[in-house]
Amino acid sequence: MRGNKHALGVLALLGCTLIWGTSFVILKDALDSVPTLWILAIRFTGAAILMALFDGKKLITLDKGYLKGGAVMGLCLALAYILQTFGLVYTTPGKNAFLTDTYCILVPFLWWFFRKVKPDRYNLTAAAICIVGIGLVSLTEALSIGIGDAVTLSCGLFYALHIIATSCFIEGRDPVLLSFVQFLAGAAICWVLAPLGEPFPAAVPASAWWEIVYLCLMCTGLCFLLQTIGQKYTPPSEVSILLMLESVFGVILSVIFYHEHLTLRVLSGFVLIFIAILISETKLEFLKQKKTDF
Repeated sequence: MRGNKHALGVLALLGCTLIWGTSFVILKDALDSVPTLWILAIRFTGAAILMALFDGKKLITLDKGYLKGGAVMGLCLALAYILQTFGLVYTTPGKNAFLTDTYCILVPFLWWFFRKVKPDRYNLTAAAICIVGIGLVSLTEALSIGIGDAVTLSCGLFYALHIIATSCFIEGRDPVLLSFVQFLAGAAICWVLAPLGEPFPAAVPASAWWEIVYLCLMCTGLCFLLQTIGQKYTPPSEVSILLMLESVFGVILSVIFYHEHLTLRVLSGFVLIFIAILISETKLEFLKQKKTDF
């Protein structure tokens, strides 16, 4: 029975990362018809509604702690999504997927800044490897970096800050309720900024609306549920590894559906970034476990 639950957890996390992996190609296509901020405004609103439908009875328990924490988390998440999505306009889905995931490397260093907990040797090693990987993926022969890659990398800072904020505000609070507030805050920010950027398109093809619905329902609502189930039945060390597959699926699907061409140099950079995240997230505990078992 325990084995069945573990298998369920692994399958849930694999499903979650696969769906997230599809979001890069889906979003890239939707951006051809609908501007970034309008897509995000709709997506965050849809996510907030889903959280309310999931457990709306708890909304009456909202207090200042939820509102403050959710607002901070929502601000960080909105800025991260905005930069990531703007970056996707000017780069490929595969690069966007891997460069976004470099936020994992930043978290220990930001945690050091806010909580005075020094990064360990695994974090330092991962950072060095990641920098080399980013260079292989993004630097041109003239040692410059494209605007899309640069903006995507900058979104990692806000994803990392979002993780720090979540760690600070989640203690003693309901995750669904806190998620509702953060998505609502993110939606409010995007609805305010969207008209200032460019008007909503006069004509949006049906395919773009279906893509936006997919991003709301599948990439936010269903993935939230799958991640919750997966983390309930799967050890943290396995969770970290499985969630990293999002970027791998993102690249594979980009090659298949977006026809992204991967040079040996870029592919080598992806591998190094993946190794760096693996080291930073797991501290190679899975290797130590295998030695112990042997």
